[in-house]
Amino acid sequence: MALTRIATGVDAEALMRLINAAFIVERSFIDVDRVRLHEVEELQQSGVFLVAGEMDACVYVELRRDRGYFGLLSVDPARQGRGLGKAMVDAAEQYCRERGCRWMDLRVVSVREELPPFYRRLGYAECGVEPFVSEYPTKMPVHLLKMAKTL
Repeated sequence: MALTRIATGVDAEALMRLINAAFIVERSFIDVDRVRLHEVEELQQSGVFLVAGEMDACVYVELRRDRGYFGLLSVDPARQGRGLGKAMVDAAEQYCRERGCRWMDLRVVSVREELPPFYRRLGYAECGVEPFVSEYPTKMPVHLLKMAKTL
């Protein structure tokens, strides 16, 4: 896998395109792009996006005292199934570990049934649920599953 780097402001539009392409599967429960440009730019103010290759994959990472959080793990659909997702999780964990985090947190949408087993294989465990909040209506009931692991 190509080395990861921290995205800059000029990457915001490319990040938005990558995330929305990777999250197209979520159209099964909500008819809206996963992120809009202003949301990517806002996230870049509170955390960082790690990027692999020429925008082959990305992950959002935020430091929250001694806990790290990652989300929006996105792999270019043409490059999925090659280990990039796991490599990006590893990069996010290393980024947080190097900055003193002792735990890593994430949330997944309940209807993405393929995701909890993927994260369990990486050492994450379920630790709660929270409501799915969106200004857009969902096609079915959904909630967020919280998962965490010790770094």
